[in-house]
Amino acid sequence: MTTTTSTTTGARPTGFLRDTGNVFVRELRPVIRDPFSLVFSLMQPLVFLIFFGPLLSGSSGQSTAETLQWFVPGILVMIALFGTAMTGSNLLFEMQTGSHERTLVAPLARSSLLVGRALKEMVPLVIQATVIVLLTIPFGFRPDLAGMLVGLVLIGLFGVGFGALSYSLAIASKSRDWMFWTVQQGLLFPIMILSGMLLPLDDGPEWMRVAAAFNPVSYIVAAERALFSGDIASLTVLGGFVAAAVVAALGLGLGIRGMRRSS
Repeated sequence: MTTTTSTTTGARPTGFLRDTGNVFVRELRPVIRDPFSLVFSLMQPLVFLIFFGPLLSGSSGQSTAETLQWFVPGILVMIALFGTAMTGSNLLFEMQTGSHERTLVAPLARSSLLVGRALKEMVPLVIQATVIVLLTIPFGFRPDLAGMLVGLVLIGLFGVGFGALSYSLAIASKSRDWMFWTVQQGLLFPIMILSGMLLPLDDGPEWMRVAAAFNPVSYIVAAERALFSGDIASLTVLGGFVAAAVVAALGLGLGIRGMRRSS
């Protein structure tokens, strides 16, 4: 009589939500350990507020408070744009040093490795945006509270999507890190300028207005301005959420596909 004993070696993969939560916590730990990195990363938007804000106020003839009401929501989107565009460099470094390969053999769903990373981007974005709002209130910025809360959700959704796109680019340029920086820098500044976050495009040339119509970030910037002014139920806000959702779906879709094919 022969008895066959079946044994299972190794840990069984947990559920997707639990895996995503574990990756989220793992990626968030460096931020918690070094919160000053969040403050340091605010230097660029603060420079724009301090130096670009007065120039914009002088050229438009508006008061400082009126300028901030228009300018600050664009700065918040800038934080999301530049902050999440850089996140792929961390994954690129992990792939080049071999630590990413060790993560791939862990009993985790491949998709959770991307989704957990992308969701982490919401936390620093919301914290940084809140700090900028609090710093500008003494100078006359008056955000609508309900609109601000919805605006932070919108920024977080956009940050998840754009961060996932940055991770996707890192995976695609694993053995060619120059490609990551070339594509990132080649797209980042045109996206920023053609979004109208720094200057209104109403008086710009026709080709810039046409290009801005195809730029999803321009819809997000317009939605943020409407939200912080209290116009929550406008179609502009709906357009911003649609644009952010499209970016999130595209980024997560490409990122998950790339992560599953990683080796």
